[in-house]
Amino acid sequence: VLSRAMAALGAYRCIECNGEATELYRDYQHGVLRISICKSCQKPVDKYIEYDPVIILINAVLCKAQAYRHILFNTKINIHGKLCIFCLLCEAYLRWLQLQDSSQNTDPDDLIRYAKEWDFYRMFGIASLEQTSFFIGIFITLWWMTPEMLKKQSDFILLLKALLLSTYGKLLLIPAVIWEHDYTPVCLAFIKVFVLISNSQAIRVTLNLNRILPWFAIFFGLILENGVVLLFQKMGWDV
Repeated sequence: VLSRAMAALGAYRCIECNGEATELYRDYQHGVLRISICKSCQKPVDKYIEYDPVIILINAVLCKAQAYRHILFNTKINIHGKLCIFCLLCEAYLRWLQLQDSSQNTDPDDLIRYAKEWDFYRMFGIASLEQTSFFIGIFITLWWMTPEMLKKQSDFILLLKALLLSTYGKLLLIPAVIWEHDYTPVCLAFIKVFVLISNSQAIRVTLNLNRILPWFAIFFGLILENGVVLLFQKMGWDV
């Protein structure tokens, strides 16, 4: 059940025009609900409140702005932290697996096994630093280009939450590795592109921007991320 406090603050958003709304629906009791109509566009504020979660997920995978607004503004999803950790674990596992494939050492000694375990932790740390630098690049670009959009701490928190949730595509890394075949590199490239598209849509929906600026921010984020990768490579680390 959505909190009354949020409704009092007008914290809901119309998924069609991004206008503010005080309520998503009105409960007439006895199971009778009436979806609220947006005053700006005269459409239902949030049609997804009566949709099955599977339908909402499919629309989110299709990167529909309406589904993103529903998830970010009109629901109380609080899994972004856990989702981020799990996605980083997936990416670390993929890198660790590729590192083991490139290693020819088959010595069963305990010291070797411990070294391989620490390699996984190292890959997790590297993946975390790369994602952090990617997000920092995005925040710097958006703060520079649209400072009026990121005036308050809550704006930064909301954008960070949106970016973390939009990285869910990294979960596809695990099945791509498990069902390995000749086209695995192509699948991994498509997953990377899908995650970037999701990030772009999350930025666009959160800050109500055009399509160009989010991609500019992502491009700068990728530059900063690749700079971190080059730094690790100069240090002699396998990334």
